[in-house]
Amino acid sequence: MPSSRRAGLLARPSAPPIENAQIEGDRMKIVVGHLFPDYLNIYVDRGNIAVLARRAAWRGHELDVCSISVGEPVRPGEHDLLYVGGGQDREQALVAPDLVAKSDGVREAVAGGAALLAVCGGYQLLGRSYRDFHGIDLPGIGLFPLDTVAGETRMIGDVLLECELEPGVRRTLAGFENHAGRTRLDRAAEALGRVVAGFGNDGESGWEGCRVGRAVGTYLHGPLLPRNPWFADWLLAQALAHRLGAPPELEPLPDDLEHRAHAVSARRAETRGGGRR
Repeated sequence: MPSSRRAGLLARPSAPPIENAQIEGDRMKIVVGHLFPDYLNIYVDRGNIAVLARRAAWRGHELDVCSISVGEPVRPGEHDLLYVGGGQDREQALVAPDLVAKSDGVREAVAGGAALLAVCGGYQLLGRSYRDFHGIDLPGIGLFPLDTVAGETRMIGDVLLECELEPGVRRTLAGFENHAGRTRLDRAAEALGRVVAGFGNDGESGWEGCRVGRAVGTYLHGPLLPRNPWFADWLLAQALAHRLGAPPELEPLPDDLEHRAHAVSARRAETRGGGRR
């Protein structure tokens, strides 16, 4: 593959446009439903979409990103991946009632095999409830078996997780957390990973994030995917599985820059950890 670099990314050949959502040889269109991009868009979480688009294109696939905002339904079966970014309490309060109105569509989409990634504020609202700093209870949709209550101090800093999304295969996720929410999972719930360094869900349990099948929620910003290429590829494979029936084995990419970014972030987490403010 080409070794030239452009705008800090490995320059790899992109695919021509694909006109429909069917398999064309080895090419597919991956349809992403981006919920509330006009409200939940802090901490450059849009960068996660950019990473998915490029990693798909470098393998000959197309990422078709559809905005789903207030008043627009989630139609089960239309999307291979749903994405919800982070937002402040004000933005969360604005979208929470509308997200509840979308809850059947979101839950049916995930039950039907769609993948999902929710970050920070989106993660909180996909639980059962979120009580904000002012004591106001915001409804969640109950996709993740958890509840969140804002604490008096924020949990801020680099974080490193150990994850086992596939049995017997352990990998690390590196990111940045900045949240006041204390998220507590149900006893039988599955966390995204074990906290190696940082705070995680609540600063006490030793766990971060939550996973329900192909749906993942996490507090990790950064954005998360540029420094964790293996996780970006896991999400792409889960999204493709929505159409193929099983996650395909994706062609490896030369991820030298991404691995270096991961190493730097992991080292920061291990040496500095999080800090309370």
